[in-house]
Amino acid sequence: MEQNILLNYNKLWKLMIDKKMNKTQLHEKAKISTNAVAKMSRNEKVSLETLAKICYALDCEIGDIIEIVIEERRK
Repeated sequence: MEQNILLNYNKLWKLMIDKKMNKTQLHEKAKISTNAVAKMSRNEKVSLETLAKICYALDCEIGDIIEIVIEERRK
């Protein structure tokens, strides 16, 4: 069986709504690139450093902003 690892940032978007923050404000407060924000919008991989900056800016843990889903696939 193959594993497909998917990333999901829905927890981040929900947290931002709770904090009344938009993506531009996240980019500015966390000092991350607009490209990183765009990648997360598409559930793509970003660096651990980027995730750490977001956690620091939002005062949260990494599990509060990202979910990792592993799908099992048959070959």
